[in-house]
Amino acid sequence: MGASTDKKQALKGAEWLIKESNAFETFIPEDFNEEQQMVKDMCNAFLDTEVLPVIDRIDKLEQGLMPSLIQKAGEQGLLGVAVPEEFGGLGKDFITATLVNEGLGGGFSFSVGVSAHTGIGTLPILYFGTPEQKKKYIPKLASGEWKGSYGLTEPNSGSDALGAKTTAKLTADGKHYLLNGQKCWITNGGFADVYTVFAKIDGDKFSAFIVERGFEGFTQGPEEHKMGIKGSSTVQLYFQDCKVPVENHLGEIGKGHVIAFNILNIGRLKLCAAALGGAKRALSITVQYANTREQFKTAIANFGAIKHKLAEMAIQIWTGESALYRTAKWIDDKEVELVAAGKPFNEALLGAAEEYAIECAILKVFGSEALDFVVDEGVQVHGGNGYSDEYTISKAYRDSRINRIYEGTNEINRLLTVDMVLKRAMKGRLDIMGPAMAVSKELMSIPEFGNDDETPFAREKKAIRNFKKAILMTAGGAVQKLMTKLENEQEVLMNIADMAMATFIAESSLLRAEKLVDQRGEAACAFELDIVRTYLYDAADQINKAGRDAINAFADGDEQRMMLLGLKRFTKTEPFNSKEARRRISAKLIADNKYPL
Repeated sequence: MGASTDKKQALKGAEWLIKESNAFETFIPEDFNEEQQMVKDMCNAFLDTEVLPVIDRIDKLEQGLMPSLIQKAGEQGLLGVAVPEEFGGLGKDFITATLVNEGLGGGFSFSVGVSAHTGIGTLPILYFGTPEQKKKYIPKLASGEWKGSYGLTEPNSGSDALGAKTTAKLTADGKHYLLNGQKCWITNGGFADVYTVFAKIDGDKFSAFIVERGFEGFTQGPEEHKMGIKGSSTVQLYFQDCKVPVENHLGEIGKGHVIAFNILNIGRLKLCAAALGGAKRALSITVQYANTREQFKTAIANFGAIKHKLAEMAIQIWTGESALYRTAKWIDDKEVELVAAGKPFNEALLGAAEEYAIECAILKVFGSEALDFVVDEGVQVHGGNGYSDEYTISKAYRDSRINRIYEGTNEINRLLTVDMVLKRAMKGRLDIMGPAMAVSKELMSIPEFGNDDETPFAREKKAIRNFKKAILMTAGGAVQKLMTKLENEQEVLMNIADMAMATFIAESSLLRAEKLVDQRGEAACAFELDIVRTYLYDAADQINKAGRDAINAFADGDEQRMMLLGLKRFTKTEPFNSKEARRRISAKLIADNKYPL
């Protein structure tokens, strides 16, 4: 049956690579309790009644509109879901907080503004602030009375955040820090009341500061004109001897990177949630258009090419959602465990998010690319109309593109995925050497033929196990051959990251399907099973291609031939009619006239 039901044996970050998971211990979206479902419904209702009717006004940056909507969301409790009750929040669990990000994710520019406020605008102070700082700022941020923002990026430091040039110097009387420098691409920058700003004390100690609107020496530039998310306020911030009281220094001196990088772990998972929320709405819009648009005297939804597109959009969403909430539950469980061990709530959540930082990076990449795929195909289904501003899908298309850039570009997140796994292996946090050696030995053995195991999902589980062997073989070979040069072979690292991402998404989806079949029976899960089996079938080819590209880049001769044969063995699939499976998936979407939110 896989892992033990003993909660002490919960998987650590990236352990899914070397261990099997138990479907019945895996959290799935169908496990949401009544309160969580109510929160999700409340978010969708808020978008439908408060945001979407005025979305064109938001995109024109109507003065005061975005701040007023963020405050309305605060009045309904949507900004403080994860904030402890002592600071004016609701004190809910991590899954519920993730649900809010998904539920509000279909709100275009509003989603960006509210996500920035509740995430990078609030969490640095909540997790790293002194008791006095939390008491002063968090209740007003949780209620929406004050709006939050975050200043990290500079004109010459994006992915290289620690290369920032903004400086901070203590005044002679020791009462203030004087900040000098510039920040760019600051979301909510045009109207925020409170900013977490990063600067180097004395030019070298990277640190964080709480800066309020109105501080002497603090000004902002005009609104940026962007390709998408036009209603999201984006400005540059300027600091000229900006006077920041010493009590507004945030966290430890010289430890600003701890704040920046820990907040990013949580932000990456929540970006995935928001992206999938947006993708669900974009797919629903597309299904409705396909059902009403006629060509050759029939709805275009009746054409096989359109059905293929609709089904693939649904597959991306459903599989991504499976991995998202599997990970959210891991983080939630780890947070509870750390609190029980005596950790304060802020250290507990940060520790939990760090434990699953690898999964958060994977989710960020998959979620943002799934949304991009969905809106791109959505425009294609709309044809020429999709290129018109009169159709909502064009807005979704423009707005989606930024997600692959912020919270760490997808290239950076791919590199981080493999880098973190290897570092954990070197530190003894993750034992991948043993399993990798076992795979090497297996390559020398005669392969198994046939599959006599008749247990449910035996074939699919074997495929997942083989995908993991393909990763271990390829990564192990790359480490052995390239050693310290591997970090400079970014193409190889990204190939391995793509193999890991496809495997993690596939396994999460299979676990969800297995749990659903146990609850509902196989006949009631035809839609879900078609999704899982189609994704697995395609994932095998994706893993094979990424593996071949990696192996061909570092191996040659007999070693190369042996590894390519092993890869072929580990990504072999049985014949599967994916065309008919996609037709069945699309049939449900077309009949329901939407993707279920």
